[in-house]
Amino acid sequence: MTTTLDIRRPGPHVAEVWLNRPDVRNAFNDGVIQELTSAFTTLGADPELRAIVLAGHGKAFCAGADLSWMRTMAGYSWDENQADAARLAQMLWTVYSCPVPVLGRIHGDCYAGGVGLAAVCDVLVASDAAHFCLSEAKLGLLPGTIAPYVVRALGEQASRRYFITAERFSAAQAQALGFVHEVASAETLDAKLAEVVAQIVANGPAAVKACKRLVQDVAGRSIDADLRADTARRIADIRASDEGREGVQAFLGKLDPTWR
Repeated sequence: MTTTLDIRRPGPHVAEVWLNRPDVRNAFNDGVIQELTSAFTTLGADPELRAIVLAGHGKAFCAGADLSWMRTMAGYSWDENQADAARLAQMLWTVYSCPVPVLGRIHGDCYAGGVGLAAVCDVLVASDAAHFCLSEAKLGLLPGTIAPYVVRALGEQASRRYFITAERFSAAQAQALGFVHEVASAETLDAKLAEVVAQIVANGPAAVKACKRLVQDVAGRSIDADLRADTARRIADIRASDEGREGVQAFLGKLDPTWR
């Protein structure tokens, strides 16, 4: 049973995971971390799922770390801090590596660890009133566990600036930097999100999962003999699969495949 999340199934192929601590702007604590890890482990293993929407109830997507939790951590030893950070790192990895595509619905404030949570999503759709901030340096800290994902999603050059300045930046700026994919008004945010979800669900479910994994595995690698062989193997595997054969035959015959 979850106490910090609102998990919904609006359709057979789509799940929604809502951060449900609106009174603290959906800030993280150890309970949120544990429940997100558990939720995405379970959802990622569901063969019927084709898309997961990650969102937040209330006025903000996620404001970073919970203040009460931070007060507790202030008294931690190094070993306790390391163990705590490792749990956050595992949660981020669980969402990032979830085989089902994850779409972030971003509104209001998306700060610190919230930016990390956005960065592990595959597609980000943001309200035009959303703001982002990597605020850790203001507290004498650094965005350690989220850095591998934020640098990949935001880009190295932009990360150089926003890690050290801790400035806020807008949804429009985030889109210009390639971090956010779509920006919509508050009134049209859910419609835009539904449009992207529908595009994903219309595709071959195994192919979509394979495409997600392909990007993660190929990004940043040298185009050497090993990578060329690996990508050739992957396309051969999917061409020879039942889904791949059906998809090509349906396209050639101008028919809809069964998954659609």
